[in-house]
Amino acid sequence: MKIGTTHPSSVRSPMTEVSQPVAFPQDRSCPYHPPTAYDPLRTDRPLSRVTLYDGRQAWIVTGHGLARTLLADPRLSTDRTRPGFPITNARFAAIRERRTALLGVDDPEHHTQRRLLVPSFTVKRAAALRPDIQRIVDERLDAMIAQGPPADLVSTFALPVPSMVICSLLGVPYADHEFFEEQSRRLLRGPEVADVLDARARMEGYLGDLIDRKRKEPPGSGVLDDLIHRRAGDGEIDRDELISLGVILLVAGHETTANMISLGTFTLLRHPDRLAELRADPALLPAAVEELMRMLSIADGLLRQAVEDIEVDGATIRAGEGVLFSTSVINRDESTYPEPDTLDFARSARHHIAFGFGIHQCLGQNLARAEMEIALHTLFQRLPGLRLAAPAEDIPFKPGDTIQGMLELPVTW
Repeated sequence: MKIGTTHPSSVRSPMTEVSQPVAFPQDRSCPYHPPTAYDPLRTDRPLSRVTLYDGRQAWIVTGHGLARTLLADPRLSTDRTRPGFPITNARFAAIRERRTALLGVDDPEHHTQRRLLVPSFTVKRAAALRPDIQRIVDERLDAMIAQGPPADLVSTFALPVPSMVICSLLGVPYADHEFFEEQSRRLLRGPEVADVLDARARMEGYLGDLIDRKRKEPPGSGVLDDLIHRRAGDGEIDRDELISLGVILLVAGHETTANMISLGTFTLLRHPDRLAELRADPALLPAAVEELMRMLSIADGLLRQAVEDIEVDGATIRAGEGVLFSTSVINRDESTYPEPDTLDFARSARHHIAFGFGIHQCLGQNLARAEMEIALHTLFQRLPGLRLAAPAEDIPFKPGDTIQGMLELPVTW
Protein backbone atom coordinates (compact mmCIF):
# COMPACT_ATOMS: atom_id res chain seq x y z
CA MET A 1 0.00 0.00 0.00
CA LYS A 2 1.25 3.46 -0.88
CA ILE A 3 -0.34 6.38 0.91
CA GLY A 4 -0.71 9.29 -1.48
CA THR A 5 -2.41 12.66 -1.54
CA THR A 6 -2.55 13.66 -5.19
CA HIS A 7 -3.84 12.34 -8.50
CA PRO A 8 -4.02 13.75 -12.03
CA SER A 9 -6.67 16.35 -12.69
CA SER A 10 -10.01 15.14 -14.01
CA VAL A 11 -10.84 17.58 -16.81
CA ARG A 12 -13.78 16.20 -18.81
CA SER A 13 -14.38 16.15 -22.53
CA PRO A 14 -16.76 14.21 -24.80
CA MET A 15 -16.57 10.43 -24.72
CA THR A 16 -13.87 8.76 -26.76
CA GLU A 17 -13.16 5.07 -27.25
CA VAL A 18 -10.02 3.57 -25.75
CA SER A 19 -8.03 0.87 -27.51
CA GLN A 20 -7.24 -0.93 -24.26
CA PRO A 21 -10.19 -0.72 -21.85
CA VAL A 22 -9.28 -0.46 -18.19
CA ALA A 23 -9.98 -3.57 -16.10
CA PHE A 24 -12.69 -3.04 -13.48
CA PRO A 25 -12.66 -3.41 -10.53
CA GLN A 26 -9.07 -3.01 -9.30
CA ASP A 27 -7.47 -2.66 -5.88
CA ARG A 28 -6.64 0.72 -4.45
CA SER A 29 -3.01 1.49 -3.67
CA CYS A 30 -4.15 3.98 -1.03
CA PRO A 31 -7.38 3.20 0.88
CA TYR A 32 -8.84 6.69 0.44
CA HIS A 33 -7.97 7.27 -3.24
CA PRO A 34 -9.29 5.55 -6.38
CA PRO A 35 -6.98 2.93 -7.90
CA THR A 36 -4.17 4.57 -9.83
CA ALA A 37 -5.09 2.28 -12.73
CA TYR A 38 -8.32 4.32 -13.06
CA ASP A 39 -6.34 7.47 -13.91
CA PRO A 40 -7.16 7.18 -17.65
CA LEU A 41 -10.86 7.25 -16.72
CA ARG A 42 -10.32 10.57 -14.92
CA THR A 43 -8.61 12.53 -17.66
CA ASP A 44 -11.02 13.18 -20.49
CA ARG A 45 -13.98 10.78 -20.61
CA PRO A 46 -17.27 10.98 -18.70
CA LEU A 47 -18.19 7.71 -20.45
CA SER A 48 -15.92 4.95 -21.71
CA ARG A 49 -15.48 1.18 -21.72
CA VAL A 50 -14.03 -1.20 -19.15
CA THR A 51 -13.32 -4.91 -19.08
CA LEU A 52 -14.92 -7.01 -16.34
CA TYR A 53 -13.40 -10.00 -14.55
CA ASP A 54 -14.87 -12.49 -17.06
CA GLY A 55 -13.59 -10.63 -20.13
CA ARG A 56 -16.90 -8.98 -20.99
CA GLN A 57 -16.93 -5.26 -21.67
CA ALA A 58 -19.30 -2.69 -20.20
CA TRP A 59 -19.77 1.06 -20.22
CA ILE A 60 -18.44 2.99 -17.24
CA VAL A 61 -19.65 6.43 -16.20
CA THR A 62 -17.06 8.68 -14.56
CA GLY A 63 -18.50 12.20 -15.03
CA HIS A 64 -20.54 13.68 -12.18
CA GLY A 65 -23.24 15.37 -14.26
CA LEU A 66 -23.69 12.40 -16.56
CA ALA A 67 -23.87 10.05 -13.57
CA ARG A 68 -26.73 11.98 -11.97
CA THR A 69 -28.57 12.03 -15.31
CA LEU A 70 -28.21 8.32 -15.98
CA LEU A 71 -28.85 7.16 -12.42
CA ALA A 72 -32.25 8.84 -12.69
CA ASP A 73 -32.98 7.28 -16.10
CA PRO A 74 -35.66 4.53 -15.94
CA ARG A 75 -34.11 2.90 -19.00
CA LEU A 76 -31.37 1.54 -16.75
CA SER A 77 -32.34 -1.53 -14.72
CA THR A 78 -30.95 -2.86 -11.43
CA ASP A 79 -32.54 -6.31 -11.87
CA ARG A 80 -29.53 -8.59 -11.51
CA THR A 81 -31.44 -11.63 -12.77
CA ARG A 82 -31.68 -10.16 -16.28
CA PRO A 83 -29.53 -12.01 -18.88
CA GLY A 84 -26.34 -10.08 -19.53
CA PHE A 85 -26.48 -8.01 -16.36
CA PRO A 86 -22.89 -6.83 -15.61
CA ILE A 87 -21.13 -8.88 -12.95
CA THR A 88 -17.88 -7.74 -11.30
CA ASN A 89 -16.65 -10.97 -9.66
CA ALA A 90 -17.32 -14.70 -9.50
CA ARG A 91 -18.82 -14.44 -6.00
CA PHE A 92 -21.48 -12.05 -7.26
CA ALA A 93 -22.14 -14.27 -10.27
CA ALA A 94 -22.93 -17.18 -7.93
CA ILE A 95 -25.94 -15.42 -6.40
CA ARG A 96 -27.12 -13.21 -9.26
CA GLU A 97 -30.14 -15.44 -9.90
CA ARG A 98 -31.38 -14.80 -6.36
CA ARG A 99 -33.55 -11.69 -6.30
CA THR A 100 -32.24 -8.96 -4.01
CA ALA A 101 -34.79 -6.69 -2.36
CA LEU A 102 -34.53 -2.92 -2.95
CA LEU A 103 -31.12 -2.90 -4.66
CA GLY A 104 -31.93 -5.54 -7.26
CA VAL A 105 -35.49 -4.77 -8.30
CA ASP A 106 -37.04 -2.07 -10.51
CA ASP A 107 -40.26 -0.11 -10.18
CA PRO A 108 -43.05 -0.78 -9.45
CA GLU A 109 -41.74 -3.54 -7.14
CA HIS A 110 -38.95 -1.31 -5.85
CA HIS A 111 -41.38 1.52 -5.09
CA THR A 112 -43.63 -0.85 -3.12
CA GLN A 113 -40.74 -2.15 -1.02
CA ARG A 114 -39.25 1.27 -0.40
CA ARG A 115 -42.63 2.73 0.60
CA LEU A 116 -42.85 0.15 3.39
CA LEU A 117 -39.51 1.23 4.83
CA VAL A 118 -39.27 4.99 4.29
CA PRO A 119 -40.97 5.96 7.60
CA SER A 120 -38.22 4.14 9.53
CA PHE A 121 -35.35 5.97 7.79
CA THR A 122 -36.41 9.62 7.62
CA VAL A 123 -34.34 12.57 8.85
CA LYS A 124 -36.73 12.88 11.79
CA ARG A 125 -36.33 9.20 12.70
CA ALA A 126 -32.54 9.42 12.49
CA ALA A 127 -32.60 12.49 14.75
CA ALA A 128 -34.76 10.63 17.28
CA LEU A 129 -32.19 7.80 17.34
CA ARG A 130 -29.25 10.08 18.15
CA PRO A 131 -29.45 9.62 21.97
CA ASP A 132 -29.38 5.83 21.51
CA ILE A 133 -26.48 6.08 19.05
CA GLN A 134 -24.60 8.30 21.51
CA ARG A 135 -25.16 5.79 24.31
CA ILE A 136 -23.87 2.92 22.16
CA VAL A 137 -20.80 4.93 21.07
CA ASP A 138 -20.01 5.86 24.68
CA GLU A 139 -20.38 2.26 25.84
CA ARG A 140 -18.07 0.93 23.13
CA LEU A 141 -15.46 3.58 23.88
CA ASP A 142 -15.72 2.86 27.61
CA ALA A 143 -14.97 -0.80 26.89
CA MET A 144 -12.11 0.01 24.52
CA ILE A 145 -10.52 2.46 26.96
CA ALA A 146 -10.91 0.02 29.86
CA GLN A 147 -9.15 -2.66 27.83
CA GLY A 148 -6.31 -0.23 27.27
CA PRO A 149 -4.13 0.53 24.25
CA PRO A 150 -3.32 -0.64 21.71
CA ALA A 151 -6.65 -1.64 20.19
CA ASP A 152 -8.05 -2.65 16.83
CA LEU A 153 -10.55 0.12 16.13
CA VAL A 154 -12.43 -2.05 13.61
CA SER A 155 -13.35 -4.90 15.96
CA THR A 156 -13.68 -2.83 19.15
CA PHE A 157 -15.54 0.23 17.83
CA ALA A 158 -16.18 0.72 14.10
CA LEU A 159 -17.99 -2.60 13.61
CA PRO A 160 -19.90 -2.94 16.93
CA VAL A 161 -21.42 0.56 16.82
CA PRO A 162 -23.43 0.20 13.57
CA SER A 163 -24.16 -3.46 14.35
CA MET A 164 -25.79 -2.50 17.63
CA VAL A 165 -27.65 0.41 16.04
CA ILE A 166 -29.12 -1.63 13.17
CA CYS A 167 -30.03 -4.50 15.50
CA SER A 168 -31.94 -2.09 17.72
CA LEU A 169 -33.67 -0.47 14.76
CA LEU A 170 -34.65 -3.73 13.05
CA GLY A 171 -35.49 -5.71 16.16
CA VAL A 172 -32.68 -8.27 15.68
CA PRO A 173 -31.03 -9.68 18.85
CA TYR A 174 -27.53 -8.22 19.17
CA ALA A 175 -26.57 -11.43 20.97
CA ASP A 176 -26.44 -12.95 17.46
CA HIS A 177 -24.07 -10.31 16.10
CA GLU A 178 -21.04 -12.58 15.73
CA PHE A 179 -23.09 -14.90 13.53
CA PHE A 180 -24.50 -12.30 11.15
CA GLU A 181 -21.29 -10.25 11.03
CA GLU A 182 -19.39 -13.35 9.96
CA GLN A 183 -22.01 -14.28 7.35
CA SER A 184 -21.97 -10.69 6.06
CA ARG A 185 -18.20 -10.87 5.71
CA ARG A 186 -18.41 -14.15 3.80
CA LEU A 187 -21.28 -12.88 1.65
CA LEU A 188 -19.34 -9.78 0.57
CA ARG A 189 -15.78 -11.12 0.46
CA GLY A 190 -15.93 -14.91 0.20
CA PRO A 191 -13.17 -15.84 -0.41
CA GLU A 192 -14.70 -18.72 -2.36
CA VAL A 193 -18.00 -18.95 -4.23
CA ALA A 194 -19.03 -21.71 -1.82
CA ASP A 195 -18.62 -19.29 1.08
CA VAL A 196 -21.00 -16.81 -0.56
CA LEU A 197 -23.65 -19.43 -1.26
CA ASP A 198 -23.42 -20.86 2.24
CA ALA A 199 -23.46 -17.42 3.88
CA ARG A 200 -26.55 -16.37 1.91
CA ALA A 201 -28.35 -19.58 2.91
CA ARG A 202 -27.39 -19.15 6.56
CA MET A 203 -28.51 -15.52 6.65
CA GLU A 204 -31.84 -16.38 5.03
CA GLY A 205 -32.33 -19.30 7.41
CA TYR A 206 -31.53 -17.15 10.43
CA LEU A 207 -33.92 -14.38 9.41
CA GLY A 208 -36.61 -16.86 8.46
CA ASP A 209 -36.47 -18.40 11.93
CA LEU A 210 -36.46 -14.97 13.54
CA ILE A 211 -39.48 -13.87 11.52
CA ASP A 212 -41.36 -17.06 12.42
CA ARG A 213 -40.66 -16.49 16.12
CA LYS A 214 -41.72 -12.87 15.93
CA ARG A 215 -45.03 -13.84 14.32
CA LYS A 216 -45.92 -15.74 17.52
CA GLU A 217 -44.83 -12.98 19.92
CA PRO A 218 -46.38 -9.63 20.84
CA PRO A 219 -45.13 -6.94 18.44
CA GLY A 220 -41.87 -5.24 19.38
CA SER A 221 -40.72 -1.79 18.28
CA GLY A 222 -38.36 -2.89 15.48
CA VAL A 223 -38.78 -2.43 11.74
CA LEU A 224 -39.14 -6.19 11.27
CA ASP A 225 -41.89 -6.29 13.89
CA ASP A 226 -43.78 -3.58 12.01
CA LEU A 227 -43.41 -5.41 8.72
CA ILE A 228 -44.46 -8.73 10.23
CA HIS A 229 -47.45 -7.63 12.28
CA ARG A 230 -48.82 -4.75 10.25
CA ARG A 231 -47.66 -5.01 6.67
CA ALA A 232 -47.68 -8.81 6.32
CA GLY A 233 -51.02 -8.98 8.08
CA ASP A 234 -52.44 -6.60 5.49
CA GLY A 235 -51.10 -8.76 2.68
CA GLU A 236 -48.54 -6.14 1.57
CA ILE A 237 -45.53 -8.44 1.97
CA ASP A 238 -44.95 -12.19 2.17
CA ARG A 239 -42.41 -14.24 4.12
CA ASP A 240 -39.84 -14.59 1.32
CA GLU A 241 -39.91 -10.84 0.68
CA LEU A 242 -39.56 -10.20 4.41
CA ILE A 243 -36.47 -12.38 4.49
CA SER A 244 -34.96 -10.67 1.45
CA LEU A 245 -35.58 -7.23 2.94
CA GLY A 246 -34.14 -8.38 6.26
CA VAL A 247 -30.93 -9.60 4.62
CA ILE A 248 -30.27 -6.36 2.75
CA LEU A 249 -31.15 -4.14 5.73
CA LEU A 250 -29.04 -6.13 8.18
CA VAL A 251 -25.99 -6.48 5.92
CA ALA A 252 -26.00 -2.98 4.41
CA GLY A 253 -27.05 -1.43 7.71
CA HIS A 254 -23.82 -2.31 9.47
CA GLU A 255 -21.20 -3.10 6.81
CA THR A 256 -21.17 0.25 5.03
CA THR A 257 -21.15 2.42 8.15
CA ALA A 258 -18.53 0.26 9.85
CA ASN A 259 -16.24 0.76 6.85
CA MET A 260 -16.88 4.51 6.80
CA ILE A 261 -16.05 4.85 10.51
CA SER A 262 -12.79 2.91 10.23
CA LEU A 263 -11.65 4.41 6.92
CA GLY A 264 -12.82 7.88 7.98
CA THR A 265 -10.73 7.63 11.14
CA PHE A 266 -7.69 6.45 9.17
CA THR A 267 -8.11 9.29 6.68
CA LEU A 268 -8.38 11.94 9.39
CA LEU A 269 -5.30 10.58 11.15
CA ARG A 270 -3.45 10.83 7.83
CA HIS A 271 -4.62 14.46 7.45
CA PRO A 272 -3.64 15.98 10.82
CA ASP A 273 -4.32 19.57 9.71
CA ARG A 274 -7.91 18.70 8.83
CA LEU A 275 -8.30 16.78 12.08
CA ALA A 276 -7.01 19.77 14.06
CA GLU A 277 -9.47 21.98 12.16
CA LEU A 278 -12.32 19.67 13.06
CA ARG A 279 -11.33 19.49 16.72
CA ALA A 280 -11.13 23.29 16.91
CA ASP A 281 -14.59 23.74 15.37
CA PRO A 282 -17.02 20.84 15.95
CA ALA A 283 -19.62 22.76 13.92
CA LEU A 284 -17.68 21.57 10.85
CA LEU A 285 -18.67 17.98 11.58
CA PRO A 286 -21.64 17.64 9.16
CA ALA A 287 -19.58 19.14 6.32
CA ALA A 288 -16.63 16.93 7.26
CA VAL A 289 -18.79 13.81 7.07
CA GLU A 290 -20.08 14.78 3.62
CA GLU A 291 -16.54 15.44 2.42
CA LEU A 292 -15.37 12.09 3.77
CA MET A 293 -18.29 10.38 2.04
CA ARG A 294 -17.28 12.07 -1.22
CA MET A 295 -13.60 11.35 -0.92
CA LEU A 296 -13.79 7.75 0.31
CA SER A 297 -16.64 6.50 -1.93
CA ILE A 298 -16.56 3.07 -0.34
CA ALA A 299 -19.31 1.53 -2.52
CA ASP A 300 -17.46 1.85 -5.82
CA GLY A 301 -19.14 0.39 -8.88
CA LEU A 302 -22.93 0.76 -9.02
CA LEU A 303 -24.32 -1.68 -11.57
CA ARG A 304 -27.04 -1.20 -14.16
CA GLN A 305 -28.21 -2.63 -17.49
CA ALA A 306 -29.80 -0.72 -20.34
CA VAL A 307 -33.29 -1.95 -21.24
CA GLU A 308 -33.53 0.42 -24.23
CA ASP A 309 -30.99 2.18 -26.45
CA ILE A 310 -29.74 5.37 -24.80
CA GLU A 311 -28.05 8.15 -26.78
CA VAL A 312 -25.60 10.01 -24.60
CA ASP A 313 -22.45 12.09 -25.11
CA GLY A 314 -22.05 11.07 -28.74
CA ALA A 315 -22.36 7.37 -27.96
CA THR A 316 -25.16 4.82 -27.97
CA ILE A 317 -25.61 2.51 -25.02
CA ARG A 318 -27.41 -0.43 -26.59
CA ALA A 319 -30.24 -2.31 -24.92
CA GLY A 320 -28.76 -5.22 -22.97
CA GLU A 321 -25.37 -3.57 -22.38
CA GLY A 322 -23.99 -3.16 -18.87
CA VAL A 323 -23.41 0.27 -17.36
CA LEU A 324 -21.21 0.82 -14.30
CA PHE A 325 -20.85 3.94 -12.19
CA SER A 326 -17.46 4.39 -10.56
CA THR A 327 -18.39 6.49 -7.55
CA SER A 328 -14.76 6.95 -6.55
CA VAL A 329 -13.98 8.59 -9.91
CA ILE A 330 -17.31 10.42 -10.28
CA ASN A 331 -16.82 12.04 -6.87
CA ARG A 332 -13.39 13.28 -8.05
CA ASP A 333 -14.77 15.11 -11.10
CA GLU A 334 -12.82 18.39 -11.15
CA SER A 335 -15.60 20.18 -12.99
CA THR A 336 -17.77 19.69 -9.90
CA TYR A 337 -15.14 19.53 -7.14
CA PRO A 338 -12.06 21.75 -7.66
CA GLU A 339 -8.89 20.07 -6.37
CA PRO A 340 -10.88 16.85 -5.87
CA ASP A 341 -8.03 14.90 -4.29
CA THR A 342 -7.80 17.39 -1.43
CA LEU A 343 -9.77 16.80 1.77
CA ASP A 344 -11.54 20.13 2.16
CA PHE A 345 -14.27 20.68 4.76
CA ALA A 346 -15.05 24.14 3.34
CA ARG A 347 -16.29 22.76 0.02
CA SER A 348 -19.93 21.96 -0.65
CA ALA A 349 -19.82 18.18 -1.08
CA ARG A 350 -23.49 17.45 -0.46
CA HIS A 351 -24.19 16.51 -4.08
CA HIS A 352 -21.74 13.59 -4.05
CA ILE A 353 -23.11 10.24 -5.17
CA ALA A 354 -21.56 8.08 -2.44
CA PHE A 355 -25.14 7.11 -1.56
CA GLY A 356 -26.09 6.72 -5.22
CA PHE A 357 -28.74 8.89 -6.85
CA GLY A 358 -32.27 8.56 -8.17
CA ILE A 359 -34.87 6.11 -6.94
CA HIS A 360 -32.20 3.72 -5.61
CA GLN A 361 -30.40 6.31 -3.51
CA CYS A 362 -29.42 4.71 -0.20
CA LEU A 363 -32.43 4.40 2.09
CA GLY A 364 -30.24 4.52 5.22
CA GLN A 365 -28.27 7.66 4.40
CA ASN A 366 -29.80 9.75 7.21
CA LEU A 367 -28.97 7.08 9.77
CA ALA A 368 -25.45 6.69 8.36
CA ARG A 369 -24.80 10.43 8.66
CA ALA A 370 -25.97 10.46 12.27
CA GLU A 371 -23.77 7.47 13.16
CA MET A 372 -20.73 8.95 11.43
CA GLU A 373 -21.11 12.35 13.09
CA ILE A 374 -21.56 10.93 16.57
CA ALA A 375 -18.88 8.23 16.25
CA LEU A 376 -16.14 10.49 14.89
CA HIS A 377 -16.91 13.44 17.16
CA THR A 378 -16.97 11.32 20.32
CA LEU A 379 -13.92 9.26 19.34
CA PHE A 380 -11.63 12.25 18.81
CA GLN A 381 -13.11 14.21 21.71
CA ARG A 382 -12.55 11.45 24.25
CA LEU A 383 -9.21 10.31 22.84
CA PRO A 384 -7.34 13.49 21.84
CA GLY A 385 -4.10 11.52 21.61
CA LEU A 386 -5.48 8.89 19.23
CA ARG A 387 -2.89 7.80 16.67
CA LEU A 388 -1.95 4.83 14.53
CA ALA A 389 -0.20 2.00 16.36
CA ALA A 390 1.50 0.69 13.21
CA PRO A 391 3.07 2.25 10.11
CA ALA A 392 0.30 3.38 7.76
CA GLU A 393 1.76 1.41 4.87
CA ASP A 394 1.52 -1.83 6.88
CA ILE A 395 -2.15 -1.55 7.79
CA PRO A 396 -4.28 -3.84 5.58
CA PHE A 397 -7.38 -2.66 3.78
CA LYS A 398 -10.01 -4.33 1.63
CA PRO A 399 -9.63 -5.40 -2.02
CA GLY A 400 -11.30 -3.49 -4.83
CA ASP A 401 -14.09 -5.98 -5.56
CA THR A 402 -15.99 -5.34 -2.35
CA ILE A 403 -17.01 -2.44 -0.10
CA GLN A 404 -13.88 -0.42 0.65
CA GLY A 405 -12.56 -0.06 4.19
CA MET A 406 -9.93 -1.18 6.67
CA LEU A 407 -9.49 -4.86 7.50
CA GLU A 408 -8.06 -3.74 10.81
CA LEU A 409 -6.97 -0.43 12.31
CA PRO A 410 -4.44 -0.66 15.15
CA VAL A 411 -4.53 2.52 17.27
CA THR A 412 -3.15 3.78 20.53
CA TRP A 413 -3.69 6.90 22.63
